[in-house]
Amino acid sequence: MFGRAPKKSNNTKYYEVLGVFKNVTQDELKKAYRKAAIKNHPDKGGDSDKFKEISHAYEVLSDPEKREIYDQYGEDALKEGMGGPGEMHDPVEMFHSFFNGASPFGHGNGRVQRQKRGEDVVHPLKISLEDMYSGTSKKLSLSRNVICSKCKGKGSKSGASMKCSGCHGSGRKVSMRQLGPSMYQQMQHPCDECKGSGEKIRDKDRCSQCKGEKVVQEKKVMNVIVDKGMKNGQKITYAGEADEAPDTVTGYIVFVLKQKEHPKFKRKGDDLFVEHTLSLTEALCGYQFVLTHLDGRHLLIKSNPGEVVKPDQFKAISNEGMPMYQKPFIKGQLYIHFKVEFPDSLSADKLKALEAVFPPGSNPQMTDMELDECEETTLHDVNIEEEMQRKQSQAKQEAYDEDEEMPGGAQRVQCAQQ
Repeated sequence: MFGRAPKKSNNTKYYEVLGVFKNVTQDELKKAYRKAAIKNHPDKGGDSDKFKEISHAYEVLSDPEKREIYDQYGEDALKEGMGGPGEMHDPVEMFHSFFNGASPFGHGNGRVQRQKRGEDVVHPLKISLEDMYSGTSKKLSLSRNVICSKCKGKGSKSGASMKCSGCHGSGRKVSMRQLGPSMYQQMQHPCDECKGSGEKIRDKDRCSQCKGEKVVQEKKVMNVIVDKGMKNGQKITYAGEADEAPDTVTGYIVFVLKQKEHPKFKRKGDDLFVEHTLSLTEALCGYQFVLTHLDGRHLLIKSNPGEVVKPDQFKAISNEGMPMYQKPFIKGQLYIHFKVEFPDSLSADKLKALEAVFPPGSNPQMTDMELDECEETTLHDVNIEEEMQRKQSQAKQEAYDEDEEMPGGAQRVQCAQQ
């Protein structure tokens, strides 16, 4: 039996990320990586996600074996393990390795201190649609770890420490997990004795301020600026404001905007939608009402002379939608969705008055003989969505009951005899 060939997936994305063609040489690939990595490096204010994507693409394409698999079968084949063992390297470590430890940012010929990057801290930030329309600032009090000022992050009074005997200074332990008969999985996890630091401090030598933890907690008030036109799910990032740790580049604090539900306005991109109900008289004879906007302004909304509004009709007001992000003087549309409220019934006098005003209906006149041949019907009110759901549930139940009554019970599939 031969294994089935893997399904081909996207095999151009990595080339596009680095801005090169598929026939690129290794030297051209290195130049493209160097240019893109320096431009997007987080330490230079670049996009960290883009930097990781660039590093991942270069690591695959710079490896002849992985590149061949990627060119033939695409990204999914690498994810499924065809690209060989091992995980992708830390993009920052790979970047420093590429430059042989020398700084590419013009800091002389000194060596770049290789430091791991701390984790980012993500906070959801609930925000009203009014604040997204007008812009606002929010003062938030946060707790974070900072390097102990007394021991300068050493954790000890003397500044000395000893190698952890539990992990031999690596900070990690290896354990084996049995998956099945003669099948084991090797797993790594932080050392529980030194909490992943790889070192221990004698009890008597521990810093009195941080108790050997090397960091202490501090409260910090952050002023988060929400610009006009920002959207639900948009991120506001502050570099170097996450938890500090020794020999670690401090990560980002990321605030993710979560828009609160608004009782009147609905937002779709840069457009706003509002629903307004008219009486039948207003729909036929004209309407006028005041709409309070998200910034407190009062807009006078009125119909044109002789205009008739139909049920579910939309009308728009230009430049009264949401301000565009980073272009607040440009705004979307404000759409008004009109609902028309019909009376439950009309008296005979009102019916006659309406018949005199409106043109006659299209119903054909029928003789008494023709009426005698017709069967009378009775109409009743119905919620069509609930009615359809009830019928679907009933059909499923009947099909289930029918299957239960079939001979042989659940064994309904017969094997073909040869």
